[in-house]
Amino acid sequence: MLEDQTARPDEEAGALYIPAQSAPAHRAAASGDACWPSNYPEGYAVVDVETTGLRRDDRIVSAAVYRLDSRGDVEDHWYTQVNPQRDPGPTWIHGLTAEVLADAPLFEEVAADLAERLEGRVLVAHNAVFDWSMIAREYARTAHDLPVRHRLCTIALAKELALPLPNHKLESLAAHYGVVQQRAHHALDDARVLAEAFRPSLHRAARHGVRLPLLACVPLTELPPEPAADRYGSAPRSRPHGFGWRPSRKRPPCPYPNPGRWEPGGPLRQGMRVALSGDTSVDRELLEDRAIEAGLHIATSVSRRTSLVVSNDPHSVTSKVARARTFGTPVIDEAAFTHLLRDVAPAQDPPPGPAGWEVPPSPAG
Repeated sequence: MLEDQTARPDEEAGALYIPAQSAPAHRAAASGDACWPSNYPEGYAVVDVETTGLRRDDRIVSAAVYRLDSRGDVEDHWYTQVNPQRDPGPTWIHGLTAEVLADAPLFEEVAADLAERLEGRVLVAHNAVFDWSMIAREYARTAHDLPVRHRLCTIALAKELALPLPNHKLESLAAHYGVVQQRAHHALDDARVLAEAFRPSLHRAARHGVRLPLLACVPLTELPPEPAADRYGSAPRSRPHGFGWRPSRKRPPCPYPNPGRWEPGGPLRQGMRVALSGDTSVDRELLEDRAIEAGLHIATSVSRRTSLVVSNDPHSVTSKVARARTFGTPVIDEAAFTHLLRDVAPAQDPPPGPAGWEVPPSPAG
């Protein structure tokens, strides 16, 4: 287990930085320098952030970084609480109340420290698109440049390695490698757990010559206006409109065949075609990215081959919902869809499905 020399997080409201002990020489020798892939990154920043929520106008309330060298050995770690200047959101999850955060630094006051720890490294996180997007939006609110250019999602890496996990939750990845979680949903402990689980994953990938699933990080250049606070000091939950977040880009094709329609009560499965209809509380592109990284296909229209339609107003008369009713395609809301995204089942080969679905024919004989 990685040595944690930090003070108790609830005793420290400001930024905290503790150098870690150097990796023993025998660990470096065991890493197999001679056969280490030359195209692997030179360093990693394992990151976890806790936030006031999942919307694009939500804020970070705590952040932690474990810096790792090219072989995944710990160099140091850092943690800070952040005053979000608004309601801290789900305190029953992250445990940070308004009183605890009152004296914490603002994000702009820790932005330079965080940038220093991300500079020149690949950002590693569990469901990395979420942590990166939250950090990117915070940097867009400040005068600092986002210092990271690539990210790596440990969910995607676990799938590349075909790890025998019951699901792709952090606790399952940790259990696979015998890592003990001490305080779930605390940024520092979540980052520690992920750093411990990432190192053996990285070495497994190197041994088998697996290409790391790196994705580019495009800095955000536009922000919605800060939501006005109500008379209780809380920001309204309405979603701003009319602001682009990332340049439009062509999405890669889904590598998995369509297994068919989603069955209520069952899991999502890689390759399912999902159509989003109407407004979403989470930034639309963020939600689509999370679905794509989980192995789903985002469809721009609804057809008989559509597996599921996501709509926050299932009784609306949008064309997608109307076509879903015609074809008998299930319609669920965003909250249910987000919950299902936590545990997407792997693709089946060959996948089951009635005639007419996008299922490859069985080989002859």
